[in-house]
Amino acid sequence: MEGKKIERLAEEALKARSFSYVPYSGFAVGAALLTAQGEIITGCNIENSSYSATNCAERTAIFKAVSEGKKDFAAIAVAGGRAGEMPEDFCPPCGICRQVLSEFCSPDLYVYLIKSEKEIRCCQLKDLLPMAFHLDKD
Repeated sequence: MEGKKIERLAEEALKARSFSYVPYSGFAVGAALLTAQGEIITGCNIENSSYSATNCAERTAIFKAVSEGKKDFAAIAVAGGRAGEMPEDFCPPCGICRQVLSEFCSPDLYVYLIKSEKEIRCCQLKDLLPMAFHLDKD
């Protein structure tokens, strides 16, 4: 992907963090999912006092997109860190999010880990989740 598109995706992931609901951990995560058609769908993490009911930013973005009929994705950007502060480090998706991404995305999906709009690490889903579990859908 070209630099300007990646920077825009990074900006949207950082902005999405501001909508996080994180009264328990104080760790805000934003995700920006890029469809193959160029649309950006954002998500943030949303916590719950029953921790298992918490939803990550990446899953929020994926579920939001799929619920709107979008199922063809090119990339996702993820930024996370203390709420109200710029991220101090890169924040890769958790294991559950990696598995959900593998359900709806190609192993070649670009995953951009965002520290700032200029500090971006790129990898692919297949590198984050080798040997992903899939049921035979046929």
